Amino acid sequence: MKVLGFILQKEFRQIFRDKTILAIMFALPTIQLIILPIAANFEVKNVNVAVVDYDRSSYSQKLINKIASSGYFRMVGNTISYHDALKLIEKNDADIMLEIPQGFERNLVREGRQQLNMSVDAINGTKSSIGSGYLTAVLADFNKELDVNVKSVNSSAFTQSLRIDITYTDWFNPRREYKYYMVPGILVLLLTLIGGFITALNIVREKEIGTIEQINVTPIKKWEFILGKLIPFWIVGIIVFTVGLIVMYVVYGIFPKGSIAVLYLFAAVYLVALLGFGLLISTISNSQLQAMFVAFFFMMIFMLMSGFFTSIDSMPDWARKFSYLTPVTHFIAVVRLIVLKGSGFWQVKTELLYLSGFALLLNGCAILNYRKTS
Repeated sequence: MKVLGFILQKEFRQIFRDKTILAIMFALPTIQLIILPIAANFEVKNVNVAVVDYDRSSYSQKLINKIASSGYFRMVGNTISYHDALKLIEKNDADIMLEIPQGFERNLVREGRQQLNMSVDAINGTKSSIGSGYLTAVLADFNKELDVNVKSVNSSAFTQSLRIDITYTDWFNPRREYKYYMVPGILVLLLTLIGGFITALNIVREKEIGTIEQINVTPIKKWEFILGKLIPFWIVGIIVFTVGLIVMYVVYGIFPKGSIAVLYLFAAVYLVALLGFGLLISTISNSQLQAMFVAFFFMMIFMLMSGFFTSIDSMPDWARKFSYLTPVTHFIAVVRLIVLKGSGFWQVKTELLYLSGFALLLNGCAILNYRKTS
């Protein structure tokens, strides 16, 4: 343990000697956590809608006014023909075209039904799907408000059509605000990037400046060397995670509903796994540039397969199985469950087993792969 203490002294001195590294580790994640959730917002507003109103009736005008007053749409044109509205979509001035046919009001009053045509620009898949979903919801709400008598087929009397009303409640995020979903995930990704990249460059830096040769001729054991490299950045990672939780509360008003102790337990184990992965990359790389590209390759896969951007359940079967082989997937799930849902240890204990397995495997590989002789 005395040898490990000397290694730790060396690593801490090396960290605090480089002011740039300190800024990268602490200032950049804080700034990014403040800025990124504002940009990473899947809520779609200001969807440009062009309306082709062939009916020009009171009902069609009510529908147009309801769409415009919803707060999600911007009316960019009330054109007289389908081709004029299509030109607006082709010039990117409109995202959705709504065509109201002639006889819209008459058919609603007499027959109780009428079809509308909605054409959506699907180049931006997210905006088109969410925007069309919003517009469909507005049309459905407008349909409920119509006071139309429906004549029964079996009777000459006017009867009220049967209808099932559904009442629902959104748990854990009642207002469906994206910041509650995105901020915990962004915190995990920033912690992953900082921890993974810095440790991936650590041993390689020793190789490039030549100090690794001096270390290799000493009686330092391999596990002492790897542990000495891991502990300082593990402490830094815990500090970064703490700063992230503070920013999450001060800036976005998000405070973990679950146990803080359980959250830190998972963060501690996750950092051991992540830093072990970075050290493994560092042991197989010969230059900082090589280590950076290898780390970037795996980090991009981890981020895209972690369920942060898209739901894991919507992935193909092979991709879903592969996503569970990354520690980021499990930690993002745990952080969201504890922060938003308030899950306890027994609800997420399986994820701890996964992260512990990753920690043992990756650090064991790093120790085995480190060579004191070239």
